[in-house]
Amino acid sequence: NIILPGGFAVLFLVYQIRFDLYYELQPLGEVLWHSLGFLTGLAAFVGALACYFYFTNKDILSLLKVNNGGLVDGGSIAPGKEDLPVIQDIKMNRNQWRVDTYLNETFRPRLVRSVAHYPASLLLRVFRQNHFNALMVQLFTLVVLVVLGAMMDRPACRIPTGASIFLLASIVTAVAGAISYWFNRWTLTAILALMFLVNLLTRFDFFHHKNKAYGLNYHAAPAAYHSDSLTALSIKSNIEADKAATIQILENWKKQTGEAKPKMIVFCVSGGGLKSAAWTMQVLQEANWQTNGEFLQHTVLMSGASGGLMGAAYFRELTLRQKQGEPIDPLDRQHIYDISKDLLNPISFTIITNDLFLPWATFEHGGYRYKKDRGYIFEKTLNENTAHRLDKTLADYAKPEREALVPMLFATPSVVNDGRRLVISSQPVSYMMVEPIGVELPHSVEVDAVDFGRLFAGQGAQNLRFTTALRMNATYPYILPNVYLPSEPPIEVLDAGFRDNFGLKTATRFIHVFKDWIKENTGGVVLVSVRAFERERKIEANNNSGVF
Repeated sequence: NIILPGGFAVLFLVYQIRFDLYYELQPLGEVLWHSLGFLTGLAAFVGALACYFYFTNKDILSLLKVNNGGLVDGGSIAPGKEDLPVIQDIKMNRNQWRVDTYLNETFRPRLVRSVAHYPASLLLRVFRQNHFNALMVQLFTLVVLVVLGAMMDRPACRIPTGASIFLLASIVTAVAGAISYWFNRWTLTAILALMFLVNLLTRFDFFHHKNKAYGLNYHAAPAAYHSDSLTALSIKSNIEADKAATIQILENWKKQTGEAKPKMIVFCVSGGGLKSAAWTMQVLQEANWQTNGEFLQHTVLMSGASGGLMGAAYFRELTLRQKQGEPIDPLDRQHIYDISKDLLNPISFTIITNDLFLPWATFEHGGYRYKKDRGYIFEKTLNENTAHRLDKTLADYAKPEREALVPMLFATPSVVNDGRRLVISSQPVSYMMVEPIGVELPHSVEVDAVDFGRLFAGQGAQNLRFTTALRMNATYPYILPNVYLPSEPPIEVLDAGFRDNFGLKTATRFIHVFKDWIKENTGGVVLVSVRAFERERKIEANNNSGVF
């Protein structure tokens, strides 16, 4: 019982020190402090359990209560009616593993003695009290997890991802052990029945939590989502009106540059989590420093997926606040560290302590109430990391974009139901819903994108929380919950990288739609693609490695 836990502790400690030194580049003193914290926590946890079991677990002699040489066990010591097959196996030494010696509390070897002379009922009492005490520990642990989940808003209560993974493994082990103990030879049947029951219950809304887009009105009549309704949104009159509004933005942008035919920059970023967010921020800072701020001033549109768009959105917000008079330097390197601060730990913590159970805590935003889950904690932590500068709605960016103070930004999460892209913008963008040929020749090509603002106008699209738009654009499966939108039938969305991980589909369509204006009013387009990956990846051989 000590070899596996002891080996695990040593292995974990070695890898923790290696990670801190060679990946986190932390000083030796801080690494040793972390190691001391790990060992202290481990010792405290084991010590607490040892104390609990010491005072609650009784051995056979304690249960027999030796009193003046007589045995007292509430009556007879003869085998009772509760004599189980497992007890008989132990008495007859029919164990799977033969055990002849063991180490006692002082690490001295002792011979294993036969228990054949003890009543089966007494052996059963020992087993039952041990199982009961273990069950109490497991129930207490689950209660602690639920309480921690209720306090997810407090950073001090969020435990690291590694600990969350081991807690999940502990929960699975506890459930598997309980099923195996109570059902014995019917364990497999019980597991299959439990899986069937869970699958059945989660078909009902009460047992199936659906994450929502914060700011939208889910009480209003749902938006119609089918081929005819999407075609109606992309009719020529809507597209021409939206193109005219965007051309006015382009005219304002041209005036801002002060050039007769400025170069138009379209900025595309790849997904890649916090790595991409940090790299995008680094590129934008360097490009604007090298050009004395001309780079962002010449940028008309930002598009992309996941973490890359988070970095671009944050730099855009910093620039906007500087133009509005706030004492902010967008080129300060601290912003790179802020946008790349940890998000995974609070997300994994919330999965284990809250989302594995039915989320019950709620919060209010925009006059509506929503459940707290890992989507909520993602946005809360992102706002904490960035000093709440991104805590806005889509409507808050409408005017700055129209006045060309900052570039337009399109978030394009993917619709799971049919694979279409959902274009989220503070501007009306129905021209992004179909290839330009589809406007000239109606029904010649399929509508392959959806203007979020037009589709959900009746549900308050412009009130959508901006961090929710970024989250929908970065919803990596299982890590973050798919977002369900108020439509009929209900649609769910996930990461933009599902369809376009580099933002190039969005950029090329935008350029195609406005190619005539671009030819007449600009000196050409500069398409900047920022990648968190190598441009060319090594193609690995697909060697046979077994069917599984």
